[in-house]
Order: sequence, then structure tokens, then C-alpha cells
Amino acid sequence: MSCRGRRTKQFLNATKPFWRFRANVLKRLTVTDHPNDALGDTGALGAKQGTIMFKSAKLNSRLVAAALGALTVGAIALSTSAAAAPLPLFPFMMTPPVQAAPPPAQVAPSDDEDSTFVLPSRLKRQVVNYPTREAAGTIIIDTPNTYLYYVLGGGQAIRYGIGVGREGFTWSGTQTIAKKAEWPDWTPPPEMIARQPYLPRHMTGGPGNPLGARAMYLGGTVYRIHGTNAPHTIGTRVSSGCLRLVNEDVIDLYSRVHVGTKVIVLPMDRRADLGNVVR
Repeated sequence: MSCRGRRTKQFLNATKPFWRFRANVLKRLTVTDHPNDALGDTGALGAKQGTIMFKSAKLNSRLVAAALGALTVGAIALSTSAAAAPLPLFPFMMTPPVQAAPPPAQVAPSDDEDSTFVLPSRLKRQVVNYPTREAAGTIIIDTPNTYLYYVLGGGQAIRYGIGVGREGFTWSGTQTIAKKAEWPDWTPPPEMIARQPYLPRHMTGGPGNPLGARAMYLGGTVYRIHGTNAPHTIGTRVSSGCLRLVNEDVIDLYSRVHVGTKVIVLPMDRRADLGNVVR
């Protein structure tokens, strides 16, 4: 064998152990690669416990972060509203807020502002001694004293307190009741509208109507005996010539009179005999 051939053979023999060594290099051990089954189970259990501990740590860190966030929000809310009630330490555990009671409802004023007004004793309906030559059933208006007498006969009469025409609007004479109406409509006459253009041209009968609960129309005039929703005007001179009673009294008078009843209206300078109250 030549020298060259011998050298090549020696080189190959020299490297053979090297390849054999590489073939026997140990691989990185894993849990499943370990030949000992008991050791492999222990390693798997350790790895599983490590994973659980890692997840638990992540969960705890999230809860801590949430609690810190809630505390921060509560601190900010407390600092921005000095008038607010103190917040609890853990806002996320607050009980539902108690709702404040609603404000009291506003009560609308009554249309009848004088519903509690009390008439003076002299203006209240009452039976009095009243001698007269007029027949029973006659109405006598004592304009100066703001009384209406309904003659009963036998020297007696029912006396009502009334409101009469203001200065310049009083009148006198004898009329008869031409018409009766319950809760009458009101249509102001043209001469009244000329004096008071703000008046409505027509009002349907009802509690808010100036004619009140009843009306008795006097002949062919524009005057009436009627009710009123303003009892404080009884005993005063405020009308445009009509004669007014409180609603309770006008209802009582309305039930006693009939169409054709005689009505005597005395002038301001003549007073009727003052009736004495029957005790």
C-alpha cells in the first residue's frame, strides 16, 4: 500500500470515534423523555402546580388592581365635591342610594278665592220683623242699607245682605221678574263693553261665571238679581246696577220667587224700615 492510501485509511479510522460520540450525545431532558416513569409523573405534577400558582398570582394581581382603581375613583370623587356625603372605604360595596322624597306638589289657587269668607252678622240671611203694606212674596231692595227683603206677610220678612250699584249706577223703580235661570250664561250688554272693552263677549254659565248660581231678570232692563263668586263684595257698592247675593242666598231666594214676582227698588235717598231680627 502506498503512503497516500495508508494516510487516508488512518484518517478515516481516526474520525470514526467522533461520529460515534455525536450519535451518543444526550438530548435535553423533558418530562416525557425521562426513562423513569415515577420521576416523569413528579415532574408533570410540579409543572401543573407551577401553572396553577402562576394563574392564581395573575388573578390576585387583577383583583388588587381593581380595588386600587376603585379606591382612586372614590378619592377623586371625594376631593371634587366637598359638599357631598363622605364615601365609604369600598365604593363597590355601597348599598343602593336612598331616593329623596319628591318636592311637595304645587297647589293651584282656587277659582273661588273667598270660599272661606264669612259674612258679617248683619248681612247673613235671617228672618226679621218687617211691617209693610206690600203683599207676601214681594221683593223690596233697600239700596242704601244693602238689604233685600222677601216679604213673608204677618209683619215679617227674610232679609238678605246684597251688593248694589256703585256710584252713578244705582237706580230705582218697580219691576217684575221676567225670567229665571240656573247657572246662567253671561253676555255683557254693549254699553258695559263700551265702558270696559276688556270684558269677554260671552261666558258660559258655571262656578266661574260672574252671575253665579242663579239669576232673576228684571223686566226688559239689563239688570238682574243674581249670585256671585265674590262674597266679600256683599254689603258694598261695586256693580253696574245689578243686585248680587252670595250663591247660597240666591239659591234660597230663587226657590221662593216665580216669574211675575213684584220687585221694588228704593232710591239711595230713601231707606226702608229697618227690620228687627226675630229671636
